[in-house]
Amino acid sequence: MGTSPPTTGPHLEKHFTSSVLLWVRSGQSRQTGMDYWKGPHSGIIAATPGLEEYRQIHLAEHNPGLWPATTGVETTIPADRKIDGIAEVTFQSALSPLKGRKQTALAYKDEVNVFRRTLLYAGPPNTSHWYDVASPEETVGARAIIYLRRRPGVRPSDFRRLVKKRFIPALAGTGMLKELRTQSFMPWIKKTWDTPNVAHDNPADQRFQASIILGFADSAARATFFDSSAVQDLSHQLKPVASAIHAYDVEAALTYVKHGRILPHHQQ
Repeated sequence: MGTSPPTTGPHLEKHFTSSVLLWVRSGQSRQTGMDYWKGPHSGIIAATPGLEEYRQIHLAEHNPGLWPATTGVETTIPADRKIDGIAEVTFQSALSPLKGRKQTALAYKDEVNVFRRTLLYAGPPNTSHWYDVASPEETVGARAIIYLRRRPGVRPSDFRRLVKKRFIPALAGTGMLKELRTQSFMPWIKKTWDTPNVAHDNPADQRFQASIILGFADSAARATFFDSSAVQDLSHQLKPVASAIHAYDVEAALTYVKHGRILPHHQQ
């Protein structure tokens, strides 16, 4: 399983996607919070006009970090910043967020019922890439999501170039993936999602600049991937530009809106 980028990469679709990183409230059981997000809160978001897709990425409670230890890179996920889930929202167009302002206001009010901290990571249109790395009949049985933090002093353009031109093609070239989605984030700005009575603290040294969702046939294939020499090689490629590589075990990816249509029941 090599790490050299293929001469021609897989076909990709470009999208306009935002991700909201979520931490459930600590005054109740974690499962209670995750169930409320999955239930009542999901209905508010799914009803938002202009959505192409809405997924909830539920992260496993025990998540020390799947990425192999790499000298000089933070691969262990700090317990005090460990994310519980991600709301992944893909819009039909650049104007879609304006159409959904009424539902967004309802989401603002409801967040305090379930979350203690929320952080909106947004990218410009067409910077969310979905790659065709598997045939349509192949299913995803396990996932991981990786967050990358740019190393201080590295130019954003150099970071994006290495991730796009080397890291992503090498991931696709492993032949082990059933899903591959990437996002590049604009600089984080609190006021874009400053919901009331919910924390939005995000120190500069804790921010992320990109995310990658990896899908596998099953959990055994995921474990094989992260234990492979290819991932070790990839880690050393990233080390000059990335100060942190946080790889989360995904418990479930639930789809509520697909192709612009609200699903009667969420899909795994």
